[in-house]
This record gives sequence, structure tokens and C-alpha cells, in this order.
Amino acid sequence: MTIVTGPGHNANGHGAGLPPVPSIPLADETPRDVAGEQSVGGLIKDVMTQVSVLLRAEIELAKLELSAEVKKVLRGSVFIIAGITILMFSLFFLFFAIAELLADLGLYRSLSFGIVWFAMLLCAGGLGFLGYRKARQLRAPARTIETIKDTAAALSHPGERS
Repeated sequence: MTIVTGPGHNANGHGAGLPPVPSIPLADETPRDVAGEQSVGGLIKDVMTQVSVLLRAEIELAKLELSAEVKKVLRGSVFIIAGITILMFSLFFLFFAIAELLADLGLYRSLSFGIVWFAMLLCAGGLGFLGYRKARQLRAPARTIETIKDTAAALSHPGERS
């Protein structure tokens, strides 16, 4: 078995943090040379071994690529979370400014802060209610469950169809 380098590897075989992936060795053998050396059973065994190695290598490559993409998404999400955090903290100043504006319009200071607090409670309650309604609409994946049951039935009773 030889080692194949993944995308992003340079001529020295060193890449962007990805380990080498096992692969099937490619040799210049003619069918006549191979047939003279091995029996049909040996050839089938070699083919099955190479197919198995190929499938494992493809799965390993997919795992490596997915893990690299997940790491990129996680790094990006840190910036998004930081931005949302700053936005949430800045809302305090917005609500404080609205309360001060109401106080400047002639309302008592305590009444203006109470109005802003009540408005915030109404918004939070409304958003919570909308979230509750959306959560109640969630259903089990009926088609997926049905196909899994069909597959299990077909595998447990081969040749029978319902």
C-alpha cells in the first residue's frame, strides 16, 4: 500500500495539516503477466482487497475533508458569536437611551424606565410565544422512519415484498 497526499500538499508530501491517506498501489502490470502468476481465486482476492482499501481510503478522505471544513466553520462561528454578544450588550444602552428620551419628554424618570421595561417584557413574551408555536410544529421524520422499517424488513426477510 502506498501513501497518497491529499489536496494542498506540496512536492515534499507535507500538506496543510492533513495526514497522508492510504491508497492502492498503481503498477504497470499487464493482464497476461498477472494471469501467469496467480490463479483466478487469487486474482479475485486481490481485487476484493484493493476495492476494500479503496473504499477505506475514500471514507478516510471524506472524514479528513469534513473535519477540516468543520474546523473552518467553528472558527468563523467564534466571530459571529462575539459579534452577537457585543450586539446584545449594546442593546442595554439603546433601552437606556429610550428611557432617558421618555424622561426628557416630561415623564417621571421611574415611569419612563418602567415603560421601557414593560415593552421589553412584551417583546420577550411575544418572541417566546412564536418560538413555542414553531416548536410545536416539529414532527418526527415519518418518511425516513418508514424507509428504515422497510429496509429492515427487506433485510430480515430477503425475497419478500410487502
